[in-house]
Amino acid sequence: MCELLDHGYPAGMNVTSSGPTLPSARGRISAALIEYLRHTGPLPDSEEISAAAPLGDDLQLALYLCYELHYRGFSDVDADREWDPELLKVRAALEQPFLQTLRDTATVHRHADEALDELLVEPVDGSGVSHFLRDEGELWQVREYAAQRSLYHLKEADPHAWVLPRLWGRAKAGMAAVEFDEFGAGRADRVHARLFADLMADLGLNTAYGHYLDATGVEALATVNLMSLFGLHRVLRGALVGHFATVEITSSPGSRRLAQAMRRTGAGPAAEHFYDEHVEADAVHEQVVRRDVVAGLLEEEPHLDGDVAFGADATTYLEDRLAERLLGAWRAEESSLRVPVRPAFRPRTGSPASVGTGGEAP
Repeated sequence: MCELLDHGYPAGMNVTSSGPTLPSARGRISAALIEYLRHTGPLPDSEEISAAAPLGDDLQLALYLCYELHYRGFSDVDADREWDPELLKVRAALEQPFLQTLRDTATVHRHADEALDELLVEPVDGSGVSHFLRDEGELWQVREYAAQRSLYHLKEADPHAWVLPRLWGRAKAGMAAVEFDEFGAGRADRVHARLFADLMADLGLNTAYGHYLDATGVEALATVNLMSLFGLHRVLRGALVGHFATVEITSSPGSRRLAQAMRRTGAGPAAEHFYDEHVEADAVHEQVVRRDVVAGLLEEEPHLDGDVAFGADATTYLEDRLAERLLGAWRAEESSLRVPVRPAFRPRTGSPASVGTGGEAP
């Protein structure tokens, strides 16, 4: 019989992480999950999960909570809950409708090259979020965009690192080269997550990891959950590569517009630098991802061609939903957040921002 590993924790000890505290629930499923993580109450059952909207607040928050245990966790949750067998069963039940909905709704049956080539052609009308922020966005909208994106950017490239042990040869080497850049090329001050924290500090936002979870809309939550879903499952390695290729292909032109938005709105030098960095870096990354990562993977495993295309299509689908949410709210002069952030303050010139420090007015 296989025995559970003894982690050496004294009985009843509350082993915590340095992550954020658990958020507020958004429905019965997430409420039950939060109570279970606090050592009380039953987990949600399969009937409750199957009745929930796959892209709704309740299921997406519950899934995010399960996934976050594999990142920094929560300060009020035992660290060994990461591999709780009952919790993993619930996570699998939450993943199934999410994945099935994406397969039913986002899938366009085509080859990977077709899906990725399409990303190189930008819409003629220029109606995306980066276009809006560049041309007419106000500082409060720039701040909301940063808050929504912070759930990913403060762990930028982490979900994609899970694919490295599942690749080999040219694909592994190319992926490692891009990830090396994402993680600062050996310099802590150039780690992209750190650069985004500096951007947030310029905008007067709180830079603590996960701080804006309660404020973030479900559309942004789903984009982060997609990366974790693909990253944590070896069988979805092709989809993760498709997701990563989509991000890198679309990042450079979008980042150029966002850098212009930061300058026009006076967001600050660190805010400008974050997107300037991505304009240059991701133009190079795009070529490496197409030539080495995607091509290398499909050379070794041609049967994953459809999965790469699915990863690209699912990414585009969820990003379009997020854009619709943001632009719909902003054009109506309304907040895109569930809880609007407080007014910004301007940090002292020359004072460096640091990850994990506060950044909001009291």
